[in-house]
Amino acid sequence: MTKLGFIGMGNMAQALCSGFGKSGKIAKENMFAFAPNQQKLAANAQKFGFTPCATITELADSCDTIIMACKPYQIEDVLKQIKSNLKGKALVSVAAGWGFEKYQQFVDKSTRVQFVMPNTPAMVGEGVLLFEKSNSLRDDERNEIMDLFRSVGIVEELPDNLMGIGGAVTGCGPAFVDLFIEAYGDAAVKYGIPRATAYRLISQMVLGSAKLQLETGEHPGVLKDNVCSPAGTTICGVAQLEKAGLRAACIESIEAVMNKK
Repeated sequence: MTKLGFIGMGNMAQALCSGFGKSGKIAKENMFAFAPNQQKLAANAQKFGFTPCATITELADSCDTIIMACKPYQIEDVLKQIKSNLKGKALVSVAAGWGFEKYQQFVDKSTRVQFVMPNTPAMVGEGVLLFEKSNSLRDDERNEIMDLFRSVGIVEELPDNLMGIGGAVTGCGPAFVDLFIEAYGDAAVKYGIPRATAYRLISQMVLGSAKLQLETGEHPGVLKDNVCSPAGTTICGVAQLEKAGLRAACIESIEAVMNKK
């Protein structure tokens, strides 16, 4: 991989582009991008350091590895335009619903495909990058691409049939956590803490709690129990969350995502 191109420069592409650039795994001058809104693309090029392309074919011809980061409903039309330009190249798709098997209907057999589900915390090097097991990348190529994505978070390979639920939990999850942070921030503000301070305290608490679980490997229930003293304050709060149905609400939020028509 010498030249990396992004088709689309929305929130996810910006997260990846920013993260890749900060990691130093690929030079900013070796990253390219195309998006229909050229004015916005130019602004993002100034921000992230990539080279903007005037056309989608220019992008495809300039790069050996392409990241498909446009909206899922746009992909079929995009592939019709650049199918021949992608021959012999690696195509990494980060668009939901466009896995390895689906691409086989629209690309040349020489185009090597990998489906990845990332999430926005990749922008700060703390993403979750789910690689679909089925792919047609060369082994060395896949290792290189995995290493690049690893620079912005943790990389996990999942069987094809688990990519949907994996993407629902890790892709939608940041929004749910942000809602949690906002809610506890409101609670802190209610009792007198300035909002900016409240968000900083809550976000660090979430970050630290998550890191503690990752580094210790302890069951979350054990870590929860470690904070709950007998007849203490924390267990009173836990009891209220159980009464409000927090666990059920979390599960139902994922079921809503999985059952979306």
